[in-house]
Amino acid sequence: MTPVAHLAFMRAEGFGEPMLLLTEQDVERLLTMDDALREVEAALRDLGLGKAENRPRQRVRGAHGMLNLMPASWPGRGYYGFKEYTVSRDGARFWFHLFDGNTGEPLAILQADRLGQRRTGAASGVATKYLARTDASSVGILGTGWQAESQLEAVSRVRPIVQARCFSRDASKRHAFAERMAKTLGLDVRAAASPEETVRGADIVVTATPSSKPVVRGEWLAPGVHINAMGANRLGSRELDAGVIQRCTFIAADSVEQARLEAGDLAAPVAGKLLKWDDVHEIGSVVAGKVKGRQRAKDVTLFKSLGLAIEDVAVGALVYERARNEGMGTQVSL
Repeated sequence: MTPVAHLAFMRAEGFGEPMLLLTEQDVERLLTMDDALREVEAALRDLGLGKAENRPRQRVRGAHGMLNLMPASWPGRGYYGFKEYTVSRDGARFWFHLFDGNTGEPLAILQADRLGQRRTGAASGVATKYLARTDASSVGILGTGWQAESQLEAVSRVRPIVQARCFSRDASKRHAFAERMAKTLGLDVRAAASPEETVRGADIVVTATPSSKPVVRGEWLAPGVHINAMGANRLGSRELDAGVIQRCTFIAADSVEQARLEAGDLAAPVAGKLLKWDDVHEIGSVVAGKVKGRQRAKDVTLFKSLGLAIEDVAVGALVYERARNEGMGTQVSL
């Protein structure tokens, strides 16, 4: 009996559906960036309309590491779930758990490193679609690691990007990133000599660094630029200086509730009375059409990305459905 036939038999006999265990390789095969962009946009729209529920990340410290938990519910798709990941001296491990939103039945557990990378890139892609100028064609990206790859890929899917500059402290890594991404995306990607060279003149700026101190200064920004800041997700970390915030005419976060707890890029300017939380909008409200972002070509817009569980539910549900239909994954009967 094939896996798909077995699932049908189990349901028909009233045994319920075996839970699926899906690996990084399964996710890699089943989830494209275009998929992630579509699903994350739909989830953010429903979040903006009050048709989905998201809870901020919770962190629990252990003796030598930390456990992070992120739950969300998307009734319109019939699912809820949570991501949990641990961070220790041995690295990070990511898992996503998906449940039937009507019965509470556990449906799948997914390894979620690639899942998280693609949904985080997709969130920036969605923000770029709604906030960047339609003619934006150049990108300056600070950071050349794992997350930077999906950031550049997503932005290039929603705007006519032809050229990108990248910078990281390690010259060999930034040159390797430029070569790799140029080949992957078919763009002119070049390594820059400094953060300033990377940012000046760019239509879109992306920050994907682990820096605890600002790497972008307000005076470097061109009129009309859109910024996706996704690297810093702790109150003690910042990628943007106060000048960036002062230049912005519109600021959005994926979640204002979560930003108050994690976004040093916004919390520090609020504490310094350069910004009010009431002036920070949620990207879901923009996607839902409740708030208008960019008003003029010269506006400077900012999306502060922290990563939401509803984004994990969106892409995790799609991967699960495809795996079930294609007979992929390991069945676990409970």
